[in-house]
Amino acid sequence: MADYYEVLGVDRSASEDEIKKAYRKMSRKYHPDIAGPQYEDKFKEVNSAYEVLSDPDKRRMFDQGIDPNDPNAAAGFDASGFGDMGDIFGQFFGNAFGGGSGPTPRTQPGRDALSSVGIDLRTAVFGGTEQVKVNTFGVCPKCGGSGTADGKQPVTCPDCHGAGKRQKVVRTMLGQMMTTAPCERCEGHGTIIDNPCAQCQGHGRVSITRTIGVAIPAGIADGTRIRLQNQGEVGEGGGPAGDLYVDVHIKHDRQFTREGDDLHCWIQIPMSWAVLGHELDINTFDGDKTLTVPQGCQPEDTISLKGLGVAKLRKPEERGDLVAHITVQIPTKLNERETELISQFSQLHDANAKSVGQTSKPANSRKGFFSKLKDALS
Repeated sequence: MADYYEVLGVDRSASEDEIKKAYRKMSRKYHPDIAGPQYEDKFKEVNSAYEVLSDPDKRRMFDQGIDPNDPNAAAGFDASGFGDMGDIFGQFFGNAFGGGSGPTPRTQPGRDALSSVGIDLRTAVFGGTEQVKVNTFGVCPKCGGSGTADGKQPVTCPDCHGAGKRQKVVRTMLGQMMTTAPCERCEGHGTIIDNPCAQCQGHGRVSITRTIGVAIPAGIADGTRIRLQNQGEVGEGGGPAGDLYVDVHIKHDRQFTREGDDLHCWIQIPMSWAVLGHELDINTFDGDKTLTVPQGCQPEDTISLKGLGVAKLRKPEERGDLVAHITVQIPTKLNERETELISQFSQLHDANAKSVGQTSKPANSRKGFFSKLKDALS
């Protein structure tokens, strides 16, 4: 039995959040689209571990030495408690004590699958559709999921007579005891496929690569997981497919930074524009828009363009703002004429300046976006 805690790299006392965080890390590390097809089995192992440890009942079963992913080992387990002594012996010794379960159906539900997709910031603002390539299991096209090459129904296993299990005598510290185990010939199904499909080897499904369109809602946040029902692995025997989960990651944008539903950008303007005021065109996701810099604009002042930000997830008809942060370029080299003009300005504007102001904090109490972010994290 695999140690699912070791698979996810967590302690047995790990919390639900720690397990979820470890799962996301490991699933991205071993995803076949990222790590390569050779890690497909490892990726499935990580999914199996999370399926057990994320479910309180299944985790309790595993902690008691029973693998919930093994239908034979988990048969007869009561998640609410141990029950009476007959139930306990029944779990270990099966039909010898009146317990046990029937044969394992050939048709089993498929497991969930996990994939990821990277989108640009524009798609996060307006929404769209992204194509995701998924390595998964699909219904065998040759046998249609039946697992047989000739279309005949499986026949009753002659060894277990359809029970799916066989009794045998084992030696224990208490002496010889009768126990049950899955039938080796039919693998616990109770039936045998005489002529299995050559393409799927009787499993009713084959490994395939699919390209699936994923609808990205406007206003989606980075790290959001989207669930696509019945788009995961098809089960054994052509059983119903599990779900596909797609983790969405927003790529870095060279012009804009996102904060909630607002977009932020930084605009560099000449000193004269800040002093006298100016109108200029800036790029937005809605095309070029005019930005009016007011007269006397100060460094780190912000100018907002309403409704040009990110669509609100629950109200896509509403959008946040585009916030432009102003940075003023101070000239470092002046020619003789420019120096003369600045000197004249200084004599006219700063003639009465006799001392500088000195405070423990910036005179301008307004903070920029990154300053606020730094304060929040400190």
